[in-house]
Amino acid sequence: MDYRFLGRSGLKVSELGFGAGTFGGKGALFSAWGRTDVAEARRLIDICMEHGVNLFDAADVYSDGASESILGAALEGRRGRALISTKLTLRAGDGPNDVGASRHHLVAGIERALSRLRTDYIDILQLHHFDAQTPVEQVMSTLDDMVRAGKIRYIGASNFSGWQLMKSQAAADRHGWSRFVANQTYYSLIGRDYEWELMPLGLDQGIGALVWSPLGWGRLTGKIRRGQPLPENSRLHQTAGYAPPVDEERLYRIVDALDEVAAETGRTIPQVALNWLLQRPTVSSVLVGARNEEQLRQNLGAVGWALDAAQIAQLDAASAVTPPYPYYPYWNGQFAERNPPAV
Repeated sequence: MDYRFLGRSGLKVSELGFGAGTFGGKGALFSAWGRTDVAEARRLIDICMEHGVNLFDAADVYSDGASESILGAALEGRRGRALISTKLTLRAGDGPNDVGASRHHLVAGIERALSRLRTDYIDILQLHHFDAQTPVEQVMSTLDDMVRAGKIRYIGASNFSGWQLMKSQAAADRHGWSRFVANQTYYSLIGRDYEWELMPLGLDQGIGALVWSPLGWGRLTGKIRRGQPLPENSRLHQTAGYAPPVDEERLYRIVDALDEVAAETGRTIPQVALNWLLQRPTVSSVLVGARNEEQLRQNLGAVGWALDAAQIAQLDAASAVTPPYPYYPYWNGQFAERNPPAV
């Protein structure tokens, strides 16, 4: 396992991290993801640590807090060997203040997370979404206060647009507060929107990507095939409505390319899809989940080797989409030379 800097933070994270969304199994969505209990979680974390994984990710809304609780119990006695990442701001209760990034909710949410995780600090705290109803200065000052108090060590965002991230960074810079160093983002061969704006922003601002759903919500496992029904045991039967939409023909084209590269490399389709992500700019860690030991060991097989340039180009071509304006490079190359923009 190699280790990479999380943006420009100086913190090193394992190139594969473990996502604890399968812990707990409470609610329709999370029960479909997995129902891992403490004993099973401890075994999965044993395997992760044996392979050098040091990053473990959860969120307060995963199984109504059970994911954090199980993660905390499973890490007991080895907290110092782990980096814990968690998220909050999504609705976590029925009260009017149980959602968002107000000082009230952030402070209370951090205290609850610390209790569930059985720790006195969180390594990486990420805002699960942008709260347009709370002033950015209040959000960033609260996070900075929590860093100075030792409750959290690094901060990040998740599911933010580019302007939302930059507005937050600008507020932090104006006041000398802690800046975002992580962006937990949806990114895969089937979902390359991250590349249009957030990847260049990450390069410019020193924000490392922690990739969630790297197998496209389970669509890049090799089990979904052209002309074949969705397997009966696929979790997509229960979770597809929560997933980002995909074009089926593009999905099949990508799976066909993954098939070819997997045959060339002697690797599985998921391993190839994960390894492609590890070659991308700004990616600090790819978060993998697993409902059992077999799945976990398969995912961990995505490291220790690398796709060659031709294989990457093949996957790039199969998954390519034309970005929308203004990300489409309209004024470039020979066309720009023949038709310079009006001044």
